[in-house]
Amino acid sequence: MQIMQKTKYILFVVALLSVSALYGADAGSVLSLLDLSRPGLEKVASLHAEGKDSLASVALLDYFKSRTGVKSVGVDASNPKLTKEERRWADEGLEHKFFVHKGYQPSYFYGDDIDWQYWPVKDNELRWQLHRTKWWVPMGKAFRITGDEKYAREWVYQYRDWIRKNPLTEFSGILDKDMENVDNVYFAWRPLEVCDRLAHQIEQFELFMPSEHFTPDFLIDFLDNYHRHADFANSHYSKQGNHLLFEAQRVIFAGAFFPEFKDAAAWRKTGVDILNREIGKQVLPDGVQFELDPGYHMASVNIFGKALRMMDANGYRGEFPESYLDAVGKMVEFTYNIAFPDYTLPVFSDNKLHTKPGMLPNYRSWRKFFPDDCMLRYLATDGKKGHVPAYTSRAFTDGGFYVMRSGWGDDATVMVLKAGPKGEWHNQYDNGTFEMWTAGRNFFPDSGSYIYGGDDEVLKQRNWFRQTAVHNTLTLDNRNLDNRVSKLLKWEATPCGDVTVVETPGYDGLTHRRAVFFVDKKFYVIADEAYGDAAGDVAIHYQLLPCDPVENTAKKSVSTAFADHNNITLRVFGAENMVAEEGWMSPAYRQKEARPAYAFRSQKKSGKPVRFITVIYPTGADDASAHRINATFKGKHSAGGAALEVTVDGKKYPLSYTL
Repeated sequence: MQIMQKTKYILFVVALLSVSALYGADAGSVLSLLDLSRPGLEKVASLHAEGKDSLASVALLDYFKSRTGVKSVGVDASNPKLTKEERRWADEGLEHKFFVHKGYQPSYFYGDDIDWQYWPVKDNELRWQLHRTKWWVPMGKAFRITGDEKYAREWVYQYRDWIRKNPLTEFSGILDKDMENVDNVYFAWRPLEVCDRLAHQIEQFELFMPSEHFTPDFLIDFLDNYHRHADFANSHYSKQGNHLLFEAQRVIFAGAFFPEFKDAAAWRKTGVDILNREIGKQVLPDGVQFELDPGYHMASVNIFGKALRMMDANGYRGEFPESYLDAVGKMVEFTYNIAFPDYTLPVFSDNKLHTKPGMLPNYRSWRKFFPDDCMLRYLATDGKKGHVPAYTSRAFTDGGFYVMRSGWGDDATVMVLKAGPKGEWHNQYDNGTFEMWTAGRNFFPDSGSYIYGGDDEVLKQRNWFRQTAVHNTLTLDNRNLDNRVSKLLKWEATPCGDVTVVETPGYDGLTHRRAVFFVDKKFYVIADEAYGDAAGDVAIHYQLLPCDPVENTAKKSVSTAFADHNNITLRVFGAENMVAEEGWMSPAYRQKEARPAYAFRSQKKSGKPVRFITVIYPTGADDASAHRINATFKGKHSAGGAALEVTVDGKKYPLSYTL
């Protein structure tokens, strides 16, 4: 066994030396990329001028080891925190079992001789995200905490191996189709992955700097590779969307953390210019990021904020106008307004489930920019300081999110309705959908997204979760919406109740009008009207949380029966029949759970409207069948509004709206 281990170590050293020999950046060329007139680099400049570049490299490493005045806003290298999960990633990384994506665990083995093109599942994300090298920062933390040089030695080997096997070659862009046959450069050098490496290699640089394996020769290799990354990223930005934001922020990081590069100021300026421009394009006037995805909305808040923090920390505040911070503030307000009292957010579009432990760091980070926001202070301190807003309900009319809540505490009832513009790539065919939370339970969680993109099988899985029919809204012939643009017709919020009316001309010849009444701030009534010349099967769909429901097809109702006395009953009036459907919800990538889902259907004739009324009533510990619920429209369909009457346990609730 000892002979085998010794042989393996010798082979490893030979491989390490061969990688260095094969790559080996030229010290003189790298030194020429630096502004050697900067304070502290006098010795490096003198040796370089004398042609003693090997000695200049030694002096340069000494400079970086003792450098002060440059700060990172990432990992605290002097006091890193390493979770058990990160320690596993670090240790598995030593064995070339690379953590690439949380949706694919346990990690795959990429070979003793690392195969950077290995694609075990034809999910594009799995191959793209391999090149984000997520296990290297945990390896750096493990090195700093344990002092074990095996982590640094392996990082140096893998870093050089990646450079050697993933050369930057010319290409015009990223292909969206036939990904299996494109060159490796499309995965290794997609701008998003390049910029991800830019940010995290700053952390690796700091974490591994004390290692004996961080030699002057390796420093030259590192700086050469890093400059290539930053230079490429600064000339290959994505055209739009969250990718562009990520890229600009990380190029700013490169320019702020490595001001020694001659190009550093240009990198910072380009990044700042892009973020200043895009915050006006990608953030709607009400603060909603234009992908209409709460997860990417939060990511965008952090992008804008991290760029500002990095520039502040290093004295490069740049030209961020006051309007920039104002827009970030509106984005923060939107986030906590659509949040439920347990800190979770709706899983609309491609969002994943964000829970309290994950949200607290966001609120604490954002509070540094907005110390006077009392709600943000309340959330950041877990309710110990600050206070909730005086209002309860809130409309974000540009983004199309409408929040109808009874309060901010754990006993509140909250609905978030989504019906806005088309949105960008991560948005779904879901206009009119909603989530409803009461007393600690989300009874109508969105379906989520499950997976992103890849071969036909992967896309089939993604497309199931994007269907209109698997959201809490209306369909024609079970088809996806033809048009994903909704408009607000009415919004009214009072202490006694709220009314929201939205309309979506979702299909050729059919318009869906949805009115939601929050009655006495206690229960919800939804009036759906489908009108136009189209004919066919019209259905409203409802997706419950995973549970064993109590169904009554005769009454067209379904109720939950949780033992903790927190339940709801749903009844639909106006439907011809009630049909159980396939139902799934996905709280995280490649995770899904079966749940009850129903369609309430009626046949629509050309020119004749179809109308439904849904009552969603919190029942608590009561037997749902004990509640006598009835609802009916008063009068015919009208462009000018609607009137209806709802009766619950003998009490009548006349409801109406006019346009």
